[in-house]
Amino acid sequence: MSTTFKIGNDIAINRLGYGAMRITGRGVWGEPTDRESALRTLRRLPELGVNFIDTADSYGPDVSEKLIREALYPYDGLLIATKAGFTRSGPDRWTMNGRPDYLIAQAEKSREQLGVEQIGLWQLHRIDPRVPASEQFDAVKSLLDRGVIRHAGLSEVSVADIEAAQKVFPVATVQNHYNLVQRGYEDVLDYCEANGIGFIPWYPLAAGDLAQSGGPLDHIARLHKASPSQIALAWMLKRSPVMLPIPGTSKGKHLEENVAASKITLSDDEFAALNRAGC
Repeated sequence: MSTTFKIGNDIAINRLGYGAMRITGRGVWGEPTDRESALRTLRRLPELGVNFIDTADSYGPDVSEKLIREALYPYDGLLIATKAGFTRSGPDRWTMNGRPDYLIAQAEKSREQLGVEQIGLWQLHRIDPRVPASEQFDAVKSLLDRGVIRHAGLSEVSVADIEAAQKVFPVATVQNHYNLVQRGYEDVLDYCEANGIGFIPWYPLAAGDLAQSGGPLDHIARLHKASPSQIALAWMLKRSPVMLPIPGTSKGKHLEENVAASKITLSDDEFAALNRAGC
């Protein structure tokens, strides 16, 4: 099993990345409760071999990007991916905004906040149903053409959405809700694998009842002397070579536990058992 993947067949990353949503305040709003702890966690990433970090302008808003810059600039060997397509009015409040002028302005702002000449991977956070999709895709293409971003991705999309976008610009990644017990996007994952598109599952650690004592996930975790969340991540890494999990945390100990999951090798029988249990 390969532990690396090339975004856009260009930028090599380690497949187990980091999601930087949780380093903000409650409700993904404002500064974190413990700012120094969040910065320490971010600085620990390259030490642990994590070189793919996913964030968004809406996390905070702006807080996550600024913390990443403070902790990790100039990003030697790191790929910082960000997104735009939401406005925020308060904790846990999200409003889609796919107007082309907004998307372009936010990407340019993210470039400034991260302190880079070019964003390595920028993703359309949602396709706003109130704005023609073609106009949103044209905005992404303009960002690519002007060199504001190097590669572009989509989030929460269908195969049809990807195919429509591909007619306008190369889709390098897709970020959809996916984990061991929530697999509604299997067809999208299969399409991504067939086309060399990175698949970034968000909310990757959900395991529900499978993680309870005596459950199949708990049983396999005990065999590997690991936690159920580590086994859930190991399952995802084995599921597809284009799978790029981004578990997030603001705690260093939890981060180290997540990263250690990349060292766990599930047997084919264990993988099949988890497949059946998670359906």
